[in-house]
Amino acid sequence: VYAAWAWQYSKETGVKINYQSIGSGGGVRQIINRTVDFGASDAPLPPEEIEKNKLLQFPTLVGGVVPVVNFPGIKPGQLRLDSKALCGIFMGKIKKWSDPTLKALNPALKLPDKRITVVHRSDGSGTTAIFTHYLSGACPEWASKVGTGKAVKWPAGIGAKGNEGVSNYVKRVRFSIGYVEFAYAKQNRLIWTSLKNPAGQFVEPSFESFRAAAETGGFSPSKHFYLWLTNAPGKKAWPIAGATFILLAKENKEVNKKVVRFFDWAYKKGDKIAEKLVYVPLPDSLKKKIRDYWRRHGIY
Repeated sequence: VYAAWAWQYSKETGVKINYQSIGSGGGVRQIINRTVDFGASDAPLPPEEIEKNKLLQFPTLVGGVVPVVNFPGIKPGQLRLDSKALCGIFMGKIKKWSDPTLKALNPALKLPDKRITVVHRSDGSGTTAIFTHYLSGACPEWASKVGTGKAVKWPAGIGAKGNEGVSNYVKRVRFSIGYVEFAYAKQNRLIWTSLKNPAGQFVEPSFESFRAAAETGGFSPSKHFYLWLTNAPGKKAWPIAGATFILLAKENKEVNKKVVRFFDWAYKKGDKIAEKLVYVPLPDSLKKKIRDYWRRHGIY
């Protein structure tokens, strides 16, 4: 989305923005080390880290992370999983697609008696942070043994770099499962699963289910908008949703004014571009809170 926004912005204003997708771990590191003008992360930094590193943070969009699978004969959304099943697979405890746990969730599907190949990220990533935050919130065993983070010690599976790497691996390897941002699943025509949310409903990833998750969140400027959207309580909410955040170095007021000008333009004119890529624009009430936050820090 940022690349698409930047292209359109430069067409309209002549201002060039160079955005590289290097994973949230890298984005956060670079802004802390002051080697870039702004960083982006799908994992929000807690207020104490923002203060310690003299940063500013605000959300730009809401998206979803989705489990994707590769086996013949099923359509997107047909395979049903819940947190227990997903946790078992990524813990390496559910080893075959014909496992009774998976069969019980999918009585109408003929599940193959094949080994599951688990694919996860090898680099530090906000996608992983959202996915592991979801698993930690939903499975006590995951929380105690693996936990949440941009990079974790995976109990099972093969690592691939970037959303691109995981997408390519799942596309290539039969009977595999991975997790990617929804936009990548759509672009690569991958088979995503349905998931049971905390309200007990099976939901598919979609613009609507991400928006339902976004609407349950209360973003607060006093906490630098720190908020996770996983396991949201809404009936229609996708359980692995998350906002994406921009990080600025507090002292770089002149540069920040230029960066903020770009995101202000995106809030006004970029919603359609975001929706096309299945990201949910922020509600106007939240955009207003963000503009007030910029104003308070003298960059708007």
